[in-house]
Amino acid sequence: QVQLVESGGGSVQSGGSLRLSCASSGGTYSTYCMGWFRQAPGKEREGVAAIDTDGSTRYADSVKGRFTISQDNAKNTLYLQMNSLKPEDTAMYYCAATESNGAACEMERDFSYWGQGTQVTVSS
Repeated sequence: QVQLVESGGGSVQSGGSLRLSCASSGGTYSTYCMGWFRQAPGKEREGVAAIDTDGSTRYADSVKGRFTISQDNAKNTLYLQMNSLKPEDTAMYYCAATESNGAACEMERDFSYWGQGTQVTVSS
């Protein structure tokens, strides 16, 4: 069973930066497609970024050029560097994992494991 624990959320002003981390335990981290998702109050959950086992990445259009997803396989840890934050980035951020099984690591996939979330609040 994979367990995911996010950290690094907080409150920042518009234009600021935050770095989220997601520590993984259980399973074989290097075989997982990993992703970051977010959900704002009253809105549906949306994919933010995903990273495949080969390091290839995908981003939502709303965060391209501002957010960077990365991972450290030796530490079983996923990261999300968020720069130039905007008030509309305010949300609960979740990391998620699913077995790659050779399929493309797309945010539209059904992710099997989820963390508890970390809150990001951006004030104008």
